[in-house]
Amino acid sequence: MCIPREARWWRNVLSNLKELAFRSTPLSVSIPRRYKTIAAPFIASGLALALPTILAHAQGYPSKYDFGTTATEQEIAAVAIAIPADGKGLPPGKGDYAAGKTVYETTCAACHGTDLKGVPGLPDMPSGAALRLIGGRGTLASTNPVVTIESYWPYATTLFDYIRRAMPFSAPGSLSNDEVYAVTAYILAEGNIIDKTTVIDAETLPKVRMPNRDGFIPDPRPELFKYWQR
Repeated sequence: MCIPREARWWRNVLSNLKELAFRSTPLSVSIPRRYKTIAAPFIASGLALALPTILAHAQGYPSKYDFGTTATEQEIAAVAIAIPADGKGLPPGKGDYAAGKTVYETTCAACHGTDLKGVPGLPDMPSGAALRLIGGRGTLASTNPVVTIESYWPYATTLFDYIRRAMPFSAPGSLSNDEVYAVTAYILAEGNIIDKTTVIDAETLPKVRMPNRDGFIPDPRPELFKYWQR
């Protein structure tokens, strides 16, 4: 293969960069006159890019760092706990209103309020309205919508999933499955979505019909549909 003269000259400059980095005396480079105006910045920038890698190799550092290890199936299972709308993958356990009230008062009321309508003025936290859990039915289309689990969320399984992964705020993931089922039952009952005698578990939770269930439509985009079906 024939290489144009100009290309051969640039290739020679590049091959000399490594030698230039370790020389104690200046390297003499013959530069065609028509390239002098651009050669100096090219050499300077090329040396700046190449020098760290060259020095790293010279000092015995590896060129690639493999941090961490491959996650095991058990480690992946510990964090891959998201629950879809149909409730597939819900864990064993159960809870009711009475047990859920105890859990709520102990771990949830400090932020969400004893009346489940949010505590205003908490430092470094959303406003009281954003922490509200119940109420607001029929307000979403109004000028002052009240967005809560009761008025907005379309699936009860999402409530279980969110509490298990993200609550309580100060210690997410610390509740047992029974406690999550129980506090889910308590919130749903306080929102008049289920009866206070209902026991919530992997079988009954997906059957709960949320007030705003018909306020959402399926996303017809195939790429997202496939993603959420994984």
